[in-house]
Formats: sequence, structure tokens, C-alpha cells
Amino acid sequence: MKTPALVDRFKTGLWYENPGLVQLLGLCPLLAVTSTLVNGLGLGIATLAVLVMSNALVSATRHWIRRDIRIPIYVLIIASLVTCTELVFKAWFPALDRSLGIFIPLIVTNCAIVARAEIFASRSPIGSSIVDGIVMGTGFALLLIAIGAFREFVAMGWLLAILPPGAFFSLAIAIAAKNAIDERHREAHGNAMPRRSRQVNR
Repeated sequence: MKTPALVDRFKTGLWYENPGLVQLLGLCPLLAVTSTLVNGLGLGIATLAVLVMSNALVSATRHWIRRDIRIPIYVLIIASLVTCTELVFKAWFPALDRSLGIFIPLIVTNCAIVARAEIFASRSPIGSSIVDGIVMGTGFALLLIAIGAFREFVAMGWLLAILPPGAFFSLAIAIAAKNAIDERHREAHGNAMPRRSRQVNR
């Protein structure tokens, strides 16, 4: 893949089609776990790893998966990878595993991962699917880390930030900030926003 195309894909995953910020997928772990930066980092890395590996496996087996049972097969692949990831956390990061609790196993039900398997990996070669997993997973992970860091910092002066209402408040700020930046960009460039961004915001 050429460098300009790769850069464009990263822009898509990080900004224009960010799974959590634009598509609003995976909100359950995003809102529940991001009370600290470390929690956001841990779950972000776990989600990124599962997304990359599941995309690769779905792409590699797409020609042998029957259309009528594809979703259960995707879930089975994702569940197997999540189990491996959970065992790694239990063995090497026990404190983080206890902190994240049930939200590592719940990666299986993360709509962002299942959606990328269905929308992209099942229709693309392995290389492109891995790149898609990296860019989308990185976008989701960075959002988890950013919200976790924000809530942890604000909680030093406002305890509500680390409670459930603080999660919704933090996500709302992130979405509002992105929309404000996009609007300024449109005004500065005469509605010359990238095509992807206009489609997502419709």
C-alpha cells in the first residue's frame, strides 16, 4: 500500500470514521471503563489486538464461510481471540485484569469489531484487512485513552468525572469538539471537507 493511501486510511480511522467518536460503536466499554488513563489504555490495546487478528482471520477464511452462518462464525472467531487476550492479561497484567473486570470478555460483543468483520474484512484481502484493523483499532484505543485521561484529570477537582455521568459528559465534549473542528474546517475551506467526513455526518 502506498504511503499517501496509508496516511488517508489512518485519517479515516482516527477522525472521519472513528468507531467510538463518529460511528458511536462500542459505547458500553467506552463509557464504563474509561475512569482512568490506565484502564482506557489497557482496554484500548486489548480491543486493538482483537480487531486486527479477527480482521485477518475473517479475511483469510472468507471464501469458506457460508453467507447464512457468517455472523455466528465471526463471533466464534472473535470469542476465541478474546479468550486468548484475557488469559494474557490474567497471566501478565493481573492488576489491570481485575480493574477491567468483565469488560475484557465483553469485547466479544463490541459492535465495532463485528462491524469491521462484516463490512470490510469479509470482502477484502488479508493485508488490507489488517491495515483496517490497525487504523480502526487505533482510533478507538486513542479515544479510550483520551477520555480516560480527561476523566482522571478532571476528577482531581470534580469527583463526578469518574462516576457514570462523567463518562457521558466526557464523550459529549469529545463529540462536540470534533463537530466544532469539522465545522471550522468547512468554513475555512469552503465546504471542501473530505468526502468521507460529509457522508459520516449525514
